[in-house]
Amino acid sequence: MKNTSNDPITLIYAGGTFGSYGRPLAPLSADVFLPTLQQLLTEQDNADHLPKIAWHDNTLIKDSSQLTPLDFVHFYQLLLAAYAQGNRRFVLITGTDTLSYLGAFLAEAFAGSDICVVVTGSMRPLLDSEMLHAYNIDAHSDAWDNLTDSLKLAAAGESGVKIGFGGESWPAQTVQKIHSHDLMAFTGHSRAAYPANSYVRDLPDIRRQHWLDDQQEVVGNITVLAEQARIHALYCLPNDTEVMSNQLLALLSQPPCGIILLGFGAGNVPYSETLAESLELAYQKGHIVVCASQSPFGGVSDSYAAGSWQYDHHVISGGRLTIPAIYARLLWLLLRYDSPARRRQRWLNNVSQAGTTIKKR
Repeated sequence: MKNTSNDPITLIYAGGTFGSYGRPLAPLSADVFLPTLQQLLTEQDNADHLPKIAWHDNTLIKDSSQLTPLDFVHFYQLLLAAYAQGNRRFVLITGTDTLSYLGAFLAEAFAGSDICVVVTGSMRPLLDSEMLHAYNIDAHSDAWDNLTDSLKLAAAGESGVKIGFGGESWPAQTVQKIHSHDLMAFTGHSRAAYPANSYVRDLPDIRRQHWLDDQQEVVGNITVLAEQARIHALYCLPNDTEVMSNQLLALLSQPPCGIILLGFGAGNVPYSETLAESLELAYQKGHIVVCASQSPFGGVSDSYAAGSWQYDHHVISGGRLTIPAIYARLLWLLLRYDSPARRRQRWLNNVSQAGTTIKKR
C-alpha cells in the first residue's frame, strides 16, 4: 500500500467569496486568482511550515448559490478521478451558501473509502480590495486562516469529508451555516452518524480498487440522473392544513423525488385526514418524504402525538441530521439506487447503523 504522508495536498478552487475582488466584489477568474494565490502562499513567512500543494484543474467555478445536483456530481467525479490516480488528501475551496450541502453530499458519496477531503471557504475575500493595483492579503479576512488550517487538517490525512472553518472542523454532514455574515458562520459537532463513521482508516490496495470499481461502474448513470433529480422542501407555517396538502399533491405528478417536511419543534406537523392521505399517495408513487425540524439544533423525535402521526404514513424521521445532510442523503439515494424500495431500504439501513431510534410501522 502506497504511503501518501509525503504527497502534496491536492487543492481545488471552485469560486465563492474567497476569490472575489474589486468594487463591487466579483469572483476573479481561475487563471488570475490561482497564480496569485500560489504566489502568496510562497511569499508567506510560514510557507516552510505549510504542506506541499498540487493544483488541480477545475472548470466549474461559480457562485455557490447557483450550484445544482449536476454540479455536485461534477465535484464528486473530479475527486473520484483524482482518488483513482492515487491522490488521497484534498482541500476544496467553495462558496459558503451551499458549502454544507456540498460537503454533506461528498460525505455520502465517498462513504466506505479512505479519502480525506476538507471543504472550506471564507466570509470575506482573501484579497484586499482597497488595494486596486496589487493583490495583497486582507488582514481582516478569515480566508487565509481558513485555508492554512484546512491544509494542515488535510495533511494529517484522517479519512473522511470534513468542513474546516473559523478555526474549527467537523464531520461534513453535521455542519450548518448559522450566521449570514459573521466570521464564525458555521457550526457542527463530532458525534456524527453514518456515514461519518463509515470511512476506512487505511484501505488495502485491493479493497480500494474494488470500491473504485463499484463507483466507476455507475458514475455515468449518476450524471444522467443528476439532470433529473429533484429535492423539495415543504415548510410548515401556521396555515390551514389544506395549504401543505395542496403543495404535496402538486409534487406527486413528478417522477419519484425527495421531499423534506420542515416541521415545528421536534418535527410536529399539523394533522388532517387529507394530508395523511396525500402522504400515503406520495409513498405509493415512490417519493421519499423525510421529516426535519425548523429548529437549528436537536432534530426530530416521535415523542409528541402532533409529530408521531406522520410516521404511520411512511414519513421517515430525519433524526438529528441537519437539513443540508438530509438533502445530501436524499440526493445521493436518488442518484445511486434505481428504485424507490432500494432507496428507502438504504436510508433505514443507514439510520440503523448510526444507532438512531426510528419508529417503524
